[in-house]
Amino acid sequence: MTDPRTSLFARDFDDLEIGARFVTQGRTLTESDVGSFAGLTGDFHPQHVDAEWARASSFGERIAHGMLVLSAAAGLVPLDPDRVIALRRISDAVLKRPVRLGDTIHVEGSLESVREVSEEAGLARWRWRIVNQASETVARADVEVLWRRGAPRPEGEPSAPAESLEGSGARETLVLPL
Repeated sequence: MTDPRTSLFARDFDDLEIGARFVTQGRTLTESDVGSFAGLTGDFHPQHVDAEWARASSFGERIAHGMLVLSAAAGLVPLDPDRVIALRRISDAVLKRPVRLGDTIHVEGSLESVREVSEEAGLARWRWRIVNQASETVARADVEVLWRRGAPRPEGEPSAPAESLEGSGARETLVLPL
């Protein structure tokens, strides 16, 4: 039986339908997530990592980094690696409400547009709404991904290497229009 959360993301580009919708499972953002993100990015703003400082702030407590919220949302969307080649763009991201430690977020999304870019791939633009446990929108963004066309690779088979350029050993790169 196909998992309804992933079936949309396993479709061929040419089978995507404008208006298709999805809802992800939830994920609770923790103190550990905030500390790990601060260490990974070097963003040690006291609003995120200093409980005493944050207590006196307008939020009254520590909150998750906005980029952590967007990153966690990206991890919740079950993108099929045999279909989604690459994240191309995140645009119009708006952080609407703070995500407090212990809040649980999920993503509600809809397919807004598709555009063919080659025989091998197309661009799919999704509108994401990141929602907390109280059904409040905490962030929203448009997310564009490069989506494979045609039959997916057989299971366990790596992507076929791009053809080499004249004796250089370099690989060709798919260049997308701006």
